[in-house]
Amino acid sequence: MRRAAEGEVILVIPVVVLAEVIWVLRSPYYGYKPARIAAELQELVAGDGVSMEGGNDVLEALALMTEQNVDFADAYLAAVAARRREPVATFDADFRRLGVQLFPV
Repeated sequence: MRRAAEGEVILVIPVVVLAEVIWVLRSPYYGYKPARIAAELQELVAGDGVSMEGGNDVLEALALMTEQNVDFADAYLAAVAARRREPVATFDADFRRLGVQLFPV
């Protein structure tokens, strides 16, 4: 992290890796609450020397994950759909709380 902060390297974080980190941290083994996970990861994502795939969508998803108590994957899909102004086709009731247009299925 020091080398990234000093501009020596750029750390590239794919969304799927971040999703896996969140899944592991929320697991019963670690048991972290979504608010703590989001706070820590928001700092990482916005950090110097870090290139986050879908950065703004990820930040929005972390906020939604905490505010609406939903899985990160659902929050990320909702953030992307909202930005693109596209509906989401799903049977998942969580999306009703995420403020996205639903595609009738």
